Amino acid sequence: MLFSSTVFLYAFLPLCLVLYHLAPRGLRNAVLLAFSLLFYAWGEAGYAALMVLSIAGNYVAGKAVARAATPSAKRRALALGVALNLGLLGVFKYAGWLVRELHTLGTLLRLAPPESWADFEVHLPIGISFFTFQAMSYLIDVSRGDAAPQRRAVDFALYIALFPQLVAGPIVRYSDVARQLVRRRHRLGLFASGVQRFVLGLAKKVLIANVVAVPADRIFNTPGDELTVGAAWLGTACYTIQIYFDFSGYSDMAIGLGRMFGFRFRENFLHPYGSASVTDFWRRWHVSLSSWFRDYLYIPLGGSRGGRWHTYRNLWVVFLTCGLWHGASWTFLAWGAYHGALLVGERAFGAWPRRGLLGHVYTLLAVMVGWVLFREATLPEAVAHLATMVGWADPSGPALGAVPLLSPPVVAALLLGALGATRLPLYASVRLGHWMGRRGLGETWRVVGALAVLVLFAAAAAELAGGTYNPFLYFRF
Repeated sequence: MLFSSTVFLYAFLPLCLVLYHLAPRGLRNAVLLAFSLLFYAWGEAGYAALMVLSIAGNYVAGKAVARAATPSAKRRALALGVALNLGLLGVFKYAGWLVRELHTLGTLLRLAPPESWADFEVHLPIGISFFTFQAMSYLIDVSRGDAAPQRRAVDFALYIALFPQLVAGPIVRYSDVARQLVRRRHRLGLFASGVQRFVLGLAKKVLIANVVAVPADRIFNTPGDELTVGAAWLGTACYTIQIYFDFSGYSDMAIGLGRMFGFRFRENFLHPYGSASVTDFWRRWHVSLSSWFRDYLYIPLGGSRGGRWHTYRNLWVVFLTCGLWHGASWTFLAWGAYHGALLVGERAFGAWPRRGLLGHVYTLLAVMVGWVLFREATLPEAVAHLATMVGWADPSGPALGAVPLLSPPVVAALLLGALGATRLPLYASVRLGHWMGRRGLGETWRVVGALAVLVLFAAAAAELAGGTYNPFLYFRF
């Protein structure tokens, strides 16, 4: 079940909101937990039990960490809990890939590995990377004393299973919501802002990301040597817009849904395409993940405290891990290594070229090259696509061009996406709101805002009713 599905919009969410807000305060977490488990079981019926098992194991591990009598005992309990989480992630996310790679290696070495290894698959439960990292943040926060262990099993289970951020993030730190799980205030203003934020995210997903996904998928499903240069660049540009508006749209919807239930989640995207360096890009892109790796891996490794070469090593370790977190494939690993190299290069060469227009152009091009690695299924396909982008490919036959794919909706979505990825719409909205407020038109501005939300929702609902393309990007996460 997707946030951008008619079942969710017209059945699941209204029913959940009504029963939640009608329930006594002491039962609201239980109601929300029941709906969260139903939300997960709707798409992963066979693996809801796995998440419940993870919840139970981490609840017990958290108790063991908190009750440890000595620092060494606490470290052992934490290590066991983290190992259980990483083991769960390893089995379901990486086992199939490793077995297939072993088959390839064995074949190259003529060791005659079992043929069944060539197609060995382990089903990847949706959202396992997100809820596993949240569980580890709980154990680490408790061990550090940043948060007290959760007493009520229902409250802890809700932290792990809370449906707004369960399958696509953001990754919510336990220390950020520990108090909110026990006590939170429900205000009409907060609820209204949640509705507004949810509709904005829905519009970003349906009206922009889904539209540019059509040419992006067509181009990336075509071999690189069967594309023109223009088509290769168009596919990269479309995917650059798609992944940002899809991912940030889901984060907006999650933040908005959280507000409807009294939760306040941190921002996850801070206009990353406006960055003037890749270092700055990672301070703004998927903030919940990048800050997770910073606080729970980079800093414990020593951060930048051990000198230049230790810093470079730590950056590489973090981004190789970040690549593997996104998926079990060589392309994700290469994407992580590529970004690690960019960050090491920026550290080594100082401020250049992080100044003015040159810095923005360099960053955007660097990120777009990375998205090719991220999007393609194999490294040879990624290399072929990049070779076509720089004019090194020589199509052997008719090549797919860009012009036939540039329909009016695609052009409009690309232009809106390019504009919406900047701070300009937010800046213009705030300035206009202040201007109208100073002239006594504040109520008019609020009415205009409400009408804009209704128009966006109507447009998105019409697109969904028309059965438009509605891909889910996070099935590999």
